[in-house]
Amino acid sequence: MSEQTTRWPGPGYTRIPYGLYSDPQTQQQEQERVFRGATWNYLCLEAELPEAGSYRTTHVGETPVIVNKDADGEIYAFENRCAHRGALIALDKSGKADSFQCVYHAWSYDLQGNLTGVAFEKGVKGKGGMPDSFCKEDHGPRKLRVAVYCGLVFGSFSDDVPSVEEYLGDEICQRIERVMNRPVEVIGRFTQALPNDWKLYVENVRDSYHASLLHLFFTTFELNRLSQKGGVIVDESGGNHVSYSMIDKAAADASYKEQGLRSDADHKLKDTTVLEGFEEFDDGITLQILSVFPGFVLQQIKNCIAVRQVLPKGDGRCELNWTYLGYAGDTPQQRKARLKQLNLVGPAGFISMEDGAVGSFVQRGIAGAADLQAIVEMGGDTTASSDGRATETSVRGFWKAYRNHMEA
Repeated sequence: MSEQTTRWPGPGYTRIPYGLYSDPQTQQQEQERVFRGATWNYLCLEAELPEAGSYRTTHVGETPVIVNKDADGEIYAFENRCAHRGALIALDKSGKADSFQCVYHAWSYDLQGNLTGVAFEKGVKGKGGMPDSFCKEDHGPRKLRVAVYCGLVFGSFSDDVPSVEEYLGDEICQRIERVMNRPVEVIGRFTQALPNDWKLYVENVRDSYHASLLHLFFTTFELNRLSQKGGVIVDESGGNHVSYSMIDKAAADASYKEQGLRSDADHKLKDTTVLEGFEEFDDGITLQILSVFPGFVLQQIKNCIAVRQVLPKGDGRCELNWTYLGYAGDTPQQRKARLKQLNLVGPAGFISMEDGAVGSFVQRGIAGAADLQAIVEMGGDTTASSDGRATETSVRGFWKAYRNHMEA
């Protein structure tokens, strides 16, 4: 196995080499050591596979994958790659099928990813065909281990990854259960192309320090300020985290204006209904951002619930798949409130639009600086959980997990 070409300056996680965001060899090694390594990767929602034959196509890292439900009620996942010449087996993003057949040479597969048919396997009129030694059972796309937790479908290429519950840990499991506590429905989806390395986006997700500094909407309308009650949970691996806060207008103070921060503005809304909603969690938490290493995010911002999937696309690019959720038991009024609050997130969201832009600012800013490092020292040098959010502890946690996989 080749060594990383980008060197860390020391054993800690407070200095991040800029070269990691642009080095082609590093990006190639991530596919093997992170995405096809001992990790659980989000594939889809169980709700998106309602019946036998339902399938979705997705990716684990750069690897195309089919995930589907078979007649036995189980969910299976395998590479979306024909065993013959490597063409995609399924071309649509979703659908329903009894089996799959590659359009190139018509090789066929069942819903568990087994090669079941080879067109003209015995030749035509005694001529041609595959050799007698060819055995279909010995060929086929690689299969993934599949685990379903609270309606979230994860897959792994690794036999070494622990159970998904152990991978997530108790605290993260509890926080997933808090949101995914009843049947969900997909109420919208977007795919967003980002002009930055995937790690810049997942760092941003874990960065509670930036949220009320970059996002004018958060701060001005008091959806999220560092002075509000909240905290950050980082699991032992470092790779999984939760940031949470509670809207508390009484906690508003002059600290943002005193520091001249642009995010505390005097803007007003002509229509304030996007800020309204309804109480549905009994713990008072109005914002919870949760991530699972390497690229899964579950968010609750007031009544806006969504999952995000971050996928590397190489050469300083990544893809962000948004899936917006409602609960199956929503009243019409609740569904209306969720749909209105979707304006907060997504590619053009009042909040998330800035996250889509700032990664590009960093990617462009670090050009020519591969030998320098970012400073990730806010809140100290550990990856411990914190009862405050002016910290980069969960960003350091990401790099702890990343290094463990990349240097294993």
